[in-house]
Amino acid sequence: MEPISDPSLFAADDGLDAADLAASLARRAKHGHFDELRGSGQATSSEALAPHWQQFFGHLGKTGFDDLDRRARDLARQIRDNGVTYNVYADADGPQRPWSLDLFPLIIPPADWARVESGVLQRTRLLDRIMADVYGPQRLLHEAVLPAALVQGHPGYLRPMHGTQAPGDTWLHIAAFDLARGPDGHWWVVSQRTQAPSGLGYLLENRLATSRLFPQAFEAMQVQRLAGTYRALMDHLRRLSPAGERAHIALLTPGPYNETYFEHAYLARYLGLTLVEGSDLTVRDERLYLKTLHGLQRVHGLLKRLDDEFLDPLELRPDSRLGVPGLLQVIRAGNVLVANAPGSAFLESPALLGFLPALAERLLDETLELPALPTWWCGEQAAWQQVLPDLADHVIKPTCPRGPGQTSFEPVYARHLGARELDEWAGRIARQGEDYTVQAHMPLGQMPAWSARGADPGARIVPRSCMLRVFAVADGPQSWRVLPGGLVRMAAAHGEITSMQRGGSSADAWVLTTGAVDRTTLLPQHSKQPSALQRQRVVTSRSAENLFWLGRYTERAENSARLARVTLECLNGEDSPSQPVLAWLSKLAQLNALVLPGVPAATSARRVFERSLVASLADPQESVGVGHQLRAIKSAASALRERLSKEHWNVIVRAETELAEACARRRAQGDFSPFAAMRSLDQLSTHLAAMTGAQTDRMTRDAGWLLLSAGRFVERLSFHSQAMAECLEAGAHLDNVGFDALVALFDSTITCRARYQQSRDPQALLDLLLWDLDNPRALAWVARMLGARLQRLAALTGMDTPSELSAQAPLAEQGSAPAAGAPNALNTVVSALGALVPDPAQWGAALDEDGMADELVPQLQAATSAAWHCSEAISTRYFTHALAHGLGLGA
Repeated sequence: MEPISDPSLFAADDGLDAADLAASLARRAKHGHFDELRGSGQATSSEALAPHWQQFFGHLGKTGFDDLDRRARDLARQIRDNGVTYNVYADADGPQRPWSLDLFPLIIPPADWARVESGVLQRTRLLDRIMADVYGPQRLLHEAVLPAALVQGHPGYLRPMHGTQAPGDTWLHIAAFDLARGPDGHWWVVSQRTQAPSGLGYLLENRLATSRLFPQAFEAMQVQRLAGTYRALMDHLRRLSPAGERAHIALLTPGPYNETYFEHAYLARYLGLTLVEGSDLTVRDERLYLKTLHGLQRVHGLLKRLDDEFLDPLELRPDSRLGVPGLLQVIRAGNVLVANAPGSAFLESPALLGFLPALAERLLDETLELPALPTWWCGEQAAWQQVLPDLADHVIKPTCPRGPGQTSFEPVYARHLGARELDEWAGRIARQGEDYTVQAHMPLGQMPAWSARGADPGARIVPRSCMLRVFAVADGPQSWRVLPGGLVRMAAAHGEITSMQRGGSSADAWVLTTGAVDRTTLLPQHSKQPSALQRQRVVTSRSAENLFWLGRYTERAENSARLARVTLECLNGEDSPSQPVLAWLSKLAQLNALVLPGVPAATSARRVFERSLVASLADPQESVGVGHQLRAIKSAASALRERLSKEHWNVIVRAETELAEACARRRAQGDFSPFAAMRSLDQLSTHLAAMTGAQTDRMTRDAGWLLLSAGRFVERLSFHSQAMAECLEAGAHLDNVGFDALVALFDSTITCRARYQQSRDPQALLDLLLWDLDNPRALAWVARMLGARLQRLAALTGMDTPSELSAQAPLAEQGSAPAAGAPNALNTVVSALGALVPDPAQWGAALDEDGMADELVPQLQAATSAAWHCSEAISTRYFTHALAHGLGLGA
């Protein structure tokens, strides 16, 4: 039967059931590849689908095929909206790109899974025993069952760990195995990962997304759930940690620029762990502590997503800034559980695969149930002499990652090499064989993938080569279970390499069961213990600093966007602005880096100034303009992914992307129209308002949120007091255009018109923008709220408010003076505001006089300076822990 490209042609054909329709739409797997859809590795005349795929498409129904394009679009949108990303270091367009997920899952029937599960458990036990011997008695090395070059010659072997006792005698808590289906239908091990295997977070996201697209099939086919395995792992880690069930466990990440950082944040949130970087941790008295706003808190367990060599700059790589100085000594002292135990990297060498059958006989007295692809370590002369004549049928891999004296390279598929290149590789292997491992090449099994309409004119269901990463996790001392599922990696169309960095995709893996479906959940259970209700979320010092700057950058972007909008309106409005107004706006634009240094002011070259302002809105080559501030917001937010809702993150990404793309289009067209720029700024204002809403109403009011809020108030106080000071100094407030512009910069236009109609009375100006405690933009309101936030922060963190941050008197009344006390940042603000005008009755007349403006300006400048001093005091107090008191060591 010829493949049909348009499924709607069959919607009303009663002669075909859904499985027959799927078969007619599907192209066969390539010759020599196992066809997952048809359950066969041999070319036959039968088009029949494998029973489990018949069941899957039966639940979809014939009419469901017409809906698959929409479901594929929904899936892509869901991945994008959820902010699922995979960082690609070599991507010139930026480090992050959306995760790629295919529509159909890989379906594994119970009998197939039983063989995989048994074989993976056996291999996990074996690897754990190898590691116990290597860091213990080393009998395998003494008896030459395992070559020392593959262990002690491997850069991942950590000599400082020799003699260490693993808690519960369990070295590997998580192990991953990359499996491929051979043409005969059997699963083969291609590689294994033990240091920090990735995929446990991405496969969860894949499961959530795919199961929602096919809910009937997912429920009816008895797909085994995943949460029970994660719960077993966490219960196991807590039991083995020094503090038992009350253990504080953290997830150690290299940071937001790691390729799988999304997964780190996702897992931390899903498992209820504190997401930490190395700089968040410190060692005291052979114990590990987390630097938080409350001081130092004990950490009893680490789920590490960091390669071993970076863990401790004192004993491992001295140039590492990702690890924790002294961590290995804490591990040796038994005061922290690290999963996996450092030093497992040598187990990942492909060369080890060839020795595992003999090691299984030696250590387990068992024969390996799950075979690995034939592999030869060329450090043995007999091995490379055996494999060199057939080198063209193999894959050449580095024995070790790059290290001192080691050669590292990407795997080379010898069948793609010419005769000369093949001879060159053979020569390298003969000369320095220990650096090379040769593995048999096997055509990968191919699973069905949905092809978008028009992408492949020959078929809508196309075969894609795939590999399955399966995870074994510990659920007790010397006990493991296999996660019933896995991460499927698919090659790009017509490709063989299943790499996300090479354009590959992913898919969910559905493991079917004939028994009961495990419906365990990780959702919080009801607890009768009052302490469970009183637990506060841990806020690390790094997270606190990022939250503070997220607040500052968000407020700064709002102020800058509003300033750019007001300036462009004044330059192109019906009423021509006076020279003082132009001078004021030009200076503000320069002070807030909205134009490049050296650009002439609008007073002398209005159109040049305007063009520079428009061109700098989102110029990627310059660290000025609103676009730069949006990138700063995104950078701070990327380090806080576990704290932000997906809607909050999405609006941050959209704001930065849409402004950058709009400005880039206009720049390419030579369009520097102020009106187009104002439309972009209007759209940006909507996004910024959404960010403010998310920060105000969608975040828990913990100590981190108080710092975010304080950051906004510091920035608002600084900008508004500076804007008013420059306005008064230039005399721009005496002009109607300048008066309206100042009110607009304070975002108080609607309030001003409602309260004062068309009056432009200077008394009203001061009343509204300085002392109105009902106006969240008035300087008095901002200063009062900043003081309240810092006092509440001190109460939450258990620290006394330092003199640098304590306000000696609340701003409860207009013109109230501060109480006597030591000079500090907030008192400076209070003093500056209280000294502005002593008699409110004189405001109107006084502001019309140059002398009074001269008196107000220094006070406003003092308020601006006080805001910056306040920021420095917050940083010293809560981020650097420079103040010695209040940093008691938690148990």
